[in-house]
Amino acid sequence: MQSAPASQPLLEATGIQKSFAGVRALRGVSFELRPGEVHALIGENGAGKSTLIKVITGAVTPDAGTLRVEGAAVENNHPALARSLGIAAIYQQPALFPHLTVAENIALALETGSRWQRIDWRTRDARAKELIARAGSTVAPDRLVSTLSMPEQQIVEIARAIGSDAKIVIMDEPTASLTETEVASLFQVITGLKQAGVGIIYISHRLEEIGSIADRITVLRDGESIGTCDARSVSREKLIAMMVGREVAAVFPKREVALGPIALELRGLSSREAGIRDVSLSVRTGEILGMAGLVGSGRTQLAETVFGLTPAERGEIIINGNPAQIESPAAAIGQGIGYVPEDRRRNGVVLDMAIAANVTLADLRQISSGGLIDRGDETEVAGRYVAQLRVKTPGVDVEAGTLSGGNQQKVALARWLATNPKVLILDEPTQGVDVGSKSEIHGIMMDLAEKGLAIVMISSELPEVLGMSDRIIVMHAGRVAGELSRAEATQEKILTLALGHAA
Repeated sequence: MQSAPASQPLLEATGIQKSFAGVRALRGVSFELRPGEVHALIGENGAGKSTLIKVITGAVTPDAGTLRVEGAAVENNHPALARSLGIAAIYQQPALFPHLTVAENIALALETGSRWQRIDWRTRDARAKELIARAGSTVAPDRLVSTLSMPEQQIVEIARAIGSDAKIVIMDEPTASLTETEVASLFQVITGLKQAGVGIIYISHRLEEIGSIADRITVLRDGESIGTCDARSVSREKLIAMMVGREVAAVFPKREVALGPIALELRGLSSREAGIRDVSLSVRTGEILGMAGLVGSGRTQLAETVFGLTPAERGEIIINGNPAQIESPAAAIGQGIGYVPEDRRRNGVVLDMAIAANVTLADLRQISSGGLIDRGDETEVAGRYVAQLRVKTPGVDVEAGTLSGGNQQKVALARWLATNPKVLILDEPTQGVDVGSKSEIHGIMMDLAEKGLAIVMISSELPEVLGMSDRIIVMHAGRVAGELSRAEATQEKILTLALGHAA
């Protein structure tokens, strides 16, 4: 990979401005990336990070400002031009073709030639295998992308960027779905790219990991560049204050709540299809039960079983002391169970539907009569929960896809609150949202617990598990590996159990 001279930035964005329908998304943002540097770009959702990245990759044309790559001005930027300049982007939601193999997806991005040219499958597979290995993985080239986990899909995206000899690599929330081992492997790949002179723009809400991988950090707020700091000398508190324009007193606003009777109890729950075995646990009204474990430990599969997406083969589900037969989501909803899934963009909200339709989707009976939806009732119900959860939107008739990640998560939460649940299962409730929205969602969880809701919180972020849970269940290989009280829980104990060892 060719790199620019050390004295010359790889990328310079100066005075970038962009407005959409009169709303200013970028207000004269300036940003610089040096060769062999990891430059973190952080800010709350809606701060302008995505718009700036779209300007750099040519997906959006700025209203004003200049963009330079290796000192040369980029005129009339567009995606193909950006790629030819050595700019590659790896997004949180990988842009891969699910029904093609790993090798075919890599080839589509890298191979050129006539449409009538014979394909050398052996060479194609060997090239894919080599790039996957350089990306720190052993994913087989002949696997269909639809069978890959999210971390494996991200590896394929990284392999494509390596194969394209990219000089500028943009990574958008690259560790959101990775285990600690996979994060360590990714960081090794990043170190290798740095040594080759590649500049990396690293976008993440995980401030703790930014401090360990970034060289410099630029903070955006309300479409403006607030400042650029040396990653080794700036404190987490300082970064949060720059991001939100105020001090965030408590990201984890945990309060003591008087616990009531058991709302949900599982006794020996098993499902071969879900991969869970003999799971027993309980959660009380007013309690937040944290559920920890590595990716693949069975946490999400257990939630799907309780919600009826993958019915159990053995065991009991008991709601408020009464055995419940749950063989479908409709049955779960009827028993007072709500489930906010991990992937909000795919399963949490319908992006091209209005907020009002999203909020009322799980219980249409309350807004319909004779099979017809009363739009007035729909608007009233949605408006009530939008106000309660402080969703930032001009109205409930706005499409959910136009909202920031944190506000989409609130809409997903509002949908299940509208069903008046007794038990609420939250799978990665703050994944991919900024620190301000994270604090708000945690505050909402505490408000719900104080009102007597029983909450099961699945999270891969150990600070969140430790900060918000009354008790913690740790899963390993589809089983409960152990239970920890809030007082005795530590990151070390949780990880020990998650790895299958005795605490």
